[in-house]
Amino acid sequence: MSEGLLPATVHGSPRSIGRGQAVWLLGLICAASVLLALGTEATRLALRYERSAILAGEYWRLITGHLVHGTAAHLLLNMAGLGLIAGLFPRDYSLRQWLLILLLSVAAIDAGLVLFEPQLQWYVGLSGVLHGALAAGAIGWWRHETKPLAAALTLVLVGKLTWEQLHGALPLSGDMPVIVNAHLYGAAGGAAAGLAIWLKAQDWSGRSRPL
Repeated sequence: MSEGLLPATVHGSPRSIGRGQAVWLLGLICAASVLLALGTEATRLALRYERSAILAGEYWRLITGHLVHGTAAHLLLNMAGLGLIAGLFPRDYSLRQWLLILLLSVAAIDAGLVLFEPQLQWYVGLSGVLHGALAAGAIGWWRHETKPLAAALTLVLVGKLTWEQLHGALPLSGDMPVIVNAHLYGAAGGAAAGLAIWLKAQDWSGRSRPL
């Protein structure tokens, strides 16, 4: 039986256990980021998002730029965020759905930076992607959790993004310059993925199919 046909039941069911395996994806991202952090400065420079290099054809930077970090504190802050995502949404999406969410978040960030941020010469870090995962998680909570809980998470995320657009990064944002628009682009990509998954689950007969 395919995962999409398993019944939607409480935590501990075969379906929820299968969805819990999606946490492994976040673990792999964490491991890759840590391994890259152990590399040389030359390696990090070769992998970071760098506008001129990307326009010259070094397209791998569109992916690897999200995995490298500027400082140890920057890495630890992003790893803490990754752990928060894993803790909040361990069963809301399948592994394949998380891949879609992360890929659309990365694509939205990269497109936003390339098209709308020509002044930005380089960028590193996972925070934009984390905002995409948080936005998709909020949408998942509208489906799986109580409405007050889903509304609270949505308000926190929208409030944070709004603050950043009006006032810049929050005070506890770490020791690296924060590109707040990357958070906005990532959240838009993650929200788009979450909505697409939700719409696909609808049978349009007044009921919804399991994700």
